[in-house]
Amino acid sequence: MSDALFYTLVTLAAVAGMEFMAWFAHKYIMHGFLWSWHEDHHKPHLKDGFFEKNDLFFLVFAIPSMSCYIAGAVTPYLWLLFVGIGISIYGAIYFLIHDVYIHQRFRWFKQLDGKYSRAILRAHGMHHSVQTKHDCESFGLLVVNPKFFKKRSEWKKTKVEKLNKIYKD
Repeated sequence: MSDALFYTLVTLAAVAGMEFMAWFAHKYIMHGFLWSWHEDHHKPHLKDGFFEKNDLFFLVFAIPSMSCYIAGAVTPYLWLLFVGIGISIYGAIYFLIHDVYIHQRFRWFKQLDGKYSRAILRAHGMHHSVQTKHDCESFGLLVVNPKFFKKRSEWKKTKVEKLNKIYKD
């Protein structure tokens, strides 16, 4: 395998792995012991000015990326540099989808009209429909539960159909 292919695969694996890490951090850290930082994101009326306490997570998540850049550049483990690049790419994707597209904190582009973009909006809307740290769903960003590809009116129907099937068997 060529070096270029190897480092490309490492970068892509890091990007993909970050979706799981973002889900984990969102569910167990942001909705866990660091809810005090994340709460104003669920309750925008608590926000004072442009920034939210939730924005501190940007800095926290930049630390592993920067560490990988440094470790990859100054040690024989060059592959760590590409892990850092993958984390940075995911961070850019997260920023563009979450802050720019979903929350419109920067009005750089208008609503997209595709099945996937609507599913992301529905999933995130469902997540924000709960303003407490408990009872939320949909903690990821890019991997979306298939139910969010359907119209909201079809979600409950699907759940009822599943229950009917369980009780019939």
